[in-house]
Amino acid sequence: MGSVGERLSRARVQAFVGRDEELGRFAAALAGDPQAPFAFYVYGPGGIGKSTLLRRLADHARAAGRLLVELDGRFVSRDPADFERAAGPFLDVPGTVLFVDSFEHCQWLESWLWHHFLPRAADDTLVVLGGRRAPQPQWAADPAWSRLLHVSELGPFSSEQARSLLVAAEIRPELRDRVLRFAGGNPLALSLAAAAGSAGCGREEIWAPTADVLRTLLAGLIGEVPTAAHRRALEVAAQAHSTSEELLAAVLPGEDAHPLFAWLRELPFMESTLRGLHPHDAARETLAADLRWRAPNAFESMRQRLADEYLRILREAPEERVWTVTDDLFYLFREGERLARLRSWSREDEVHDRPLHPEDIDVVLRMAAETEGPASAELVRYWAQAQPEAFSVYRLVSTGRIVAFTARLVLPSPPDPRDVATDPVVAAAWEYTRATAPVSPGEHIGVSRFSVYPEQYQVPSRVIDLSSSRAQAEAARARGRAYGFAVFRDAETWAERVRGTLQDTGARPRVGEYTYGLFGVDWRRLPVEAWLMHFISATEMPAAPAGPSPLSRAAFDQAVREALAHWRDAVAFAACALLRTRLAADLGEPVGELRALLRGAVDELAGDPRGVRARDALAAGYLSGAPTQEAAARRLGLPYGTYRRHLRQGLDLLCEALWERELHDPR
Repeated sequence: MGSVGERLSRARVQAFVGRDEELGRFAAALAGDPQAPFAFYVYGPGGIGKSTLLRRLADHARAAGRLLVELDGRFVSRDPADFERAAGPFLDVPGTVLFVDSFEHCQWLESWLWHHFLPRAADDTLVVLGGRRAPQPQWAADPAWSRLLHVSELGPFSSEQARSLLVAAEIRPELRDRVLRFAGGNPLALSLAAAAGSAGCGREEIWAPTADVLRTLLAGLIGEVPTAAHRRALEVAAQAHSTSEELLAAVLPGEDAHPLFAWLRELPFMESTLRGLHPHDAARETLAADLRWRAPNAFESMRQRLADEYLRILREAPEERVWTVTDDLFYLFREGERLARLRSWSREDEVHDRPLHPEDIDVVLRMAAETEGPASAELVRYWAQAQPEAFSVYRLVSTGRIVAFTARLVLPSPPDPRDVATDPVVAAAWEYTRATAPVSPGEHIGVSRFSVYPEQYQVPSRVIDLSSSRAQAEAARARGRAYGFAVFRDAETWAERVRGTLQDTGARPRVGEYTYGLFGVDWRRLPVEAWLMHFISATEMPAAPAGPSPLSRAAFDQAVREALAHWRDAVAFAACALLRTRLAADLGEPVGELRALLRGAVDELAGDPRGVRARDALAAGYLSGAPTQEAAARRLGLPYGTYRRHLRQGLDLLCEALWERELHDPR
């Protein structure tokens, strides 16, 4: 049988997967290879397997007959002399191996270790440090230390390694994919899932971690959370695709976002990108699952606050900031059935879109001819000459190779006879608008005319994800857009995919040898923001009303916000959805009188003591001419987070007052 220690060591060997490079380098150092490092520094987020690796290395050192000194940084005092006493054999006994786990808890010792402690090590000693933070960069850059120090950032297991761990744990085959999606390759999450075993699943269809598993995951991945405000900041980061300080300020208006963001940024499981912070997959899923279990109403409330902020950005932010906001919005609701039908969420073969350049034309035409035939390629040539700005080409991030292109046409009313005569799909779109609700002069329609990705032709893909996000952002910000249309060749399949979000026009125009389906939505009857919320919610999208009629409360509130967002654009305001409500049905001069009604309703908010600051925020943000919300906050002399809190309250009060008029007394 052997001793308990020997049995534990054998069990660790059997359960251990991966980390071959670290094991190999350490074995060479134990064997006395003069080229091997003296110091090993292992770092990575909580739950990534640092402690497991250190225990495995310790087993190797013990088997080699080495004396071990094992310290835990959580229990090291702030006096370097105490550390030196605890690690004394490392200075006195040749061949000793010093292990310091949880080094982030005594990171303040780092400079002292490199300068004063490690240079005094006894002969043939080794040191292994494991922590959540990377070492200070000067040690790796120091010519003296660079040959003696090996730094390893531990990452998640590969899918093959993670699967092998679950196989060894005898997790049932039908559950492994769901466990892998939850754990994201994180060794701690995988180990806990393996420990819970197949019995940890409530149903065979879903692997749901128990409350005990979640608590253990949170403790291992995150550690202690200082305050309730820090907990809420974590909950924002758990749901948001990426978290900026500005986003924190907007959705946590009562908190000081700056120190909260700085704290998030220092967490070892957080990764930084140009757009903000995002947690490691296992930490994100653990936080989200814990919040769902602990406080489901708070989970939904936070998701809605984030959705409201993304919709605000979609309406109001500078153009360069909006192109990814629908991706962020959809990410919040990525588990919904409707989004699952339409979006891929895949990051394999990641692509980025760029405008069409003249040197791209030949590649684009060749793709069109190969997938849709020569007649379609000629239409691509026609539109590339007429509206080159409508085209996007998609390149693989890894190689830069062009793999796809799309085109989102903007077609003013009345239609150009040449466009109608040349393109049967565009002709069908204009015929549909004429037969249902004609487009007025000054308005226009948008048509996502081409989506050509030869390797994944018209199936949910990253190309369609990005193109759809751009189309929806353009629709939300466009002035005078009457309709939006999407075109798909496999009409029956896509009719099912877009059911509840786009109307099948029934038109099946033919180009060359292929027939296409045309699907659309009338943006004059349903605000884009309301459509997006229906798109990502579990409810079916309501049919657009034929004339003035009470909208749902959510659609009405979005119409009020749309009218305010378009306040300084006379053409856009004249096309806003609020003009098609009962509120405006009997107005003699609808545009002017509705503007007066809105301004009066804003002023009336000041009659309630709660509404004075809310009135000021609405007036500064929408009616005063301030170019941005940030400028409005400066005009009022308020911190941006405080201003956003007053503005949100003002919008709620205004929508409530106008809704009462809509239902009971429009005049």
